[in-house]
Amino acid sequence: MVGVGDYRRRCLDDELDELLGALPAIALEGPKGVGKTATAQRRAATTVRLDEPAPRQIAEADHTRVLSGRGPVLLDEWQRVPALWDAVRRAVDDGDPPGPFLLTGSAAPAEDPQRHSGAGRIDVLRMRPMALSERLDLEPTVSLQALLRGGPEAVGGESPLKLADYTEEILRSGFPGIRSLSGRARRVRLDGYVSRIIDREFADELGQPVRRPDTLRRWMMAYAAATSTTTSLEKIRDAATHNEATPAKTTVLAYRDALVRLFILDPVDGWAPTHNHLKRLTQSAKHHLADPALAAALLGVTEDKLLQGEGGLAALPRDGTFLGALFESLVTLSVRVFAQAAEAQVRHLRTRSGDREVDLIVQGRAGEIVAIEVKLSATVDDAHVTHLRWLRDRLGDELRAAVVITTGPQAYRRADGILVVPLALLGP
Repeated sequence: MVGVGDYRRRCLDDELDELLGALPAIALEGPKGVGKTATAQRRAATTVRLDEPAPRQIAEADHTRVLSGRGPVLLDEWQRVPALWDAVRRAVDDGDPPGPFLLTGSAAPAEDPQRHSGAGRIDVLRMRPMALSERLDLEPTVSLQALLRGGPEAVGGESPLKLADYTEEILRSGFPGIRSLSGRARRVRLDGYVSRIIDREFADELGQPVRRPDTLRRWMMAYAAATSTTTSLEKIRDAATHNEATPAKTTVLAYRDALVRLFILDPVDGWAPTHNHLKRLTQSAKHHLADPALAAALLGVTEDKLLQGEGGLAALPRDGTFLGALFESLVTLSVRVFAQAAEAQVRHLRTRSGDREVDLIVQGRAGEIVAIEVKLSATVDDAHVTHLRWLRDRLGDELRAAVVITTGPQAYRRADGILVVPLALLGP
């Protein structure tokens, strides 16, 4: 794992610093290994590690013992003792907690009608793997928050990254304890991460062992191959067929639901605008894993294969290369991190007929919109901005900015007003 001295500050640190003094309890949720504990421990005076047997037994026997330490009190992996959620809520209701509570969890427990939602007492922050600008010592020149506000007019900056650099970043991942490794060690760590999900985390989530782990792995491979598409779950299920055996629909739904609760699947929902006349939009989700490196690891693709245009599954044809899909997933991850910092939501737009599509729609609290297309290209031509122009014609002033994210060298504004921004230059 990354040492304390190697801690790299992230957008979520600013969010926590702003909220921790104002809110009595904050839950950090995200996939295992994303950095929740390291981030929370930097602010905690008392840490209770509930993934360790002794603290967990004490918490199960007497909730008040683990809640009474000097605050802020960190309850790490709180979902191991689900009753702690209500115990924290009651402590907040009583009005005399020892200090702010921080709860970190790598799984969202299944709905329990006996457990209070925590609304108004426990606020939730999602922690995702690191965005590109959080990983590297780069100076972003284009702010997503500024774009949501409608500016700036002047856009510039030069990116040092080439296509091979983006490919390397896709494979390195945004997990701190994985990306710090290189070569075979990183590949072993990624493969182990996937295997642990299948062999242990998934079983913990379901409360019973996975009867056919090979079937679960094949389905995860098929889902990974569908990255950045709206491929139906039925087609993904068919692609997971092996020796004429296809997983049952109920099995597939159980896979999907459990992996979402483990934060391993992180799909982007379809956009449903409420204040304009756009009609006939699909609500199908666009498929993404928590990190594109997981998709690459599941399918065993290498940098050479990706740069040669290989990857994916023949059973799931796509427009463009698999590297293009993984680059879009890296952009999506980064945009989601920045959008959360700006209190904005991220969706995608696709008409039911499929004739119009915009990769990402970022919508702020007041309804302001930034539309983003992703292109695995160093250059942008008129064909790349057709859908952005179409959307701008329909949204008018609601659309604060239309952006094409590329692998190119420079950020600039086209003559038609559409921004061209290398991913390396995009920041919060």
